[in-house]
Amino acid sequence: MLARDIMDTWFHTINPGNTIADAVKSFQKASQAEKKSIFGLMVTDDNDKLVGMLSMYDILLFIQPKHAQIWGEMDDLDPDQLFDERLERVKKIQVQDIMSTDVITVSPDTHILMIVDIMIKKHIRRIPVIENREVVGIIYRSAVFYHLLNKFVT
Repeated sequence: MLARDIMDTWFHTINPGNTIADAVKSFQKASQAEKKSIFGLMVTDDNDKLVGMLSMYDILLFIQPKHAQIWGEMDDLDPDQLFDERLERVKKIQVQDIMSTDVITVSPDTHILMIVDIMIKKHIRRIPVIENREVVGIIYRSAVFYHLLNKFVT
């Protein structure tokens, strides 16, 4: 039960110089291609080396206005207009400005129980699999769960 047994070798990446607008489109394309929701992308440089991770959560956290909770209380503010203006500014921000750079990775030979431990302790949904400094796959929490679930059923 190693990482290589459960990792997806088909994964989606984005360049750190892409904009947040590009990233949103990449999430949509990846989700359509996979026929499931994709919530995170690996960020790779021009040499296909992993330099970070970008999740939908990162984007939502970045676009959330600091004082959003008071918008409904102020009659003279139009929340839709303020949010549209904020989104327009955010679209031009680059992926490298908001991506996570402290990425935890595993090797193809990492045992699944170690992966479970990392995912639980670090609250991680996906872990890149790296071999010889190159990305060879990604492990999703759901893949780990269903792999282990199948061990109970069989």
